[in-house]
Amino acid sequence: MWLKMATCVRNVASEVFGVSRGGKQEGKDTWWWNDEVQRAINEKKECLKRLHLDKSAANIEGYKLAKRVAKRAVSVVKCKAYDDLYQRLGKKKGEKDIYRMAKIRERKTTDINQIKCIKDGTDRLLVKDEEIMDRWREYFDKLFNGE
Repeated sequence: MWLKMATCVRNVASEVFGVSRGGKQEGKDTWWWNDEVQRAINEKKECLKRLHLDKSAANIEGYKLAKRVAKRAVSVVKCKAYDDLYQRLGKKKGEKDIYRMAKIRERKTTDINQIKCIKDGTDRLLVKDEEIMDRWREYFDKLFNGE
């Protein structure tokens, strides 16, 4: 009975809402990616496809080798890119980049679902973070202290 009901609900939901192909995946940090890494990754993927078709010892070894080479290529290029970044940040010109990166990181880590605006006691709309925090402080102070 439960299985029939669940199937019915799924069918109706897919008719009404449709079916998506999946959500948007988070982008990986690939600013350091280059053609050398791309070639190594593509070779590894080809070896994996060959391995799925024929699980022979040669294909297994080929995939393991391609995987090792791709891992090494990613490691070398990523290390070099971060070394260049640290060299650039160590100079006076890189000081702006530090603040820019900190601002980007701050934006990425803030909770999107947080309240962006509320009204104060006189129905005036508050949008600045400081004003919103003060209003919440005032509200809870009034709530708990019974003013």
